[in-house]
Amino acid sequence: MSSSSRCSAIDAGRRGLLLTAALLPWPALGQAVPPPELSGWRLHGQARMTYFGFAVYQIGLWARGESPVDVQNWHRQPLALALRYQRGLRGADIARRSLVEMRRQAEIDEAKAQRWLADMEQAFPDVKDGDRLSGILEPGQGLRFFFNGQLRREIADVEFARLFIGIWLSPQSSEPALRRDLLGRP
Repeated sequence: MSSSSRCSAIDAGRRGLLLTAALLPWPALGQAVPPPELSGWRLHGQARMTYFGFAVYQIGLWARGESPVDVQNWHRQPLALALRYQRGLRGADIARRSLVEMRRQAEIDEAKAQRWLADMEQAFPDVKDGDRLSGILEPGQGLRFFFNGQLRREIADVEFARLFIGIWLSPQSSEPALRRDLLGRP
């Protein structure tokens, strides 16, 4: 077999492996076990965020107790979003993109935007494949952010908390299919 034939066979095998990995069902992704900071919580919905076909992260929506998530009033109950990254990203880029997505839901004056951006830059380190960021919404209080199980930052701002979690759960989400999967809506 010539070296170009061997390379073509290897490339075809890699493409087949990548296609197989992309088609794996969700249970293979391992989101059913809560991260340590969400011990005792239950998984409500899950999804995978992709960008131009590349997996960016897996995300799970977690709730306390047995009550279902109220789709209209999700911001009034304790909820958590746990993201498991599938590629490396800079924390500053995550913070900037989060602010863009928050502005899809509401007007945010520049002073507040800069304060929130600084808070998020403190909360979000650079991530690599396998790293986990979780945000726990405590209604009427704010958000607590965890990185790989360690508390990273608390932001005691109810409006920030609602708009941040709203990136995924609000009707203005830029990813309506992801929202539907998280909330379990048809």
